[in-house]
Amino acid sequence: MRDSVSRLGILGELFAFLWKRKLYWLIPMVVVLALFIVLIILSSNPATAPFIYPLF
Repeated sequence: MRDSVSRLGILGELFAFLWKRKLYWLIPMVVVLALFIVLIILSSNPATAPFIYPLF
């Protein structure tokens, strides 16, 4: 398990911390926040922006 966490980097360390501290209720919020970050990064690129805008 430690090897797979090290491959995920900071996100893996965050999930390991939440799991160890039994903060299971925070995991869905972190996942949604990560999805929003990916969406913002993709929509800032002019090549992918036309594909993102129809979703909203």
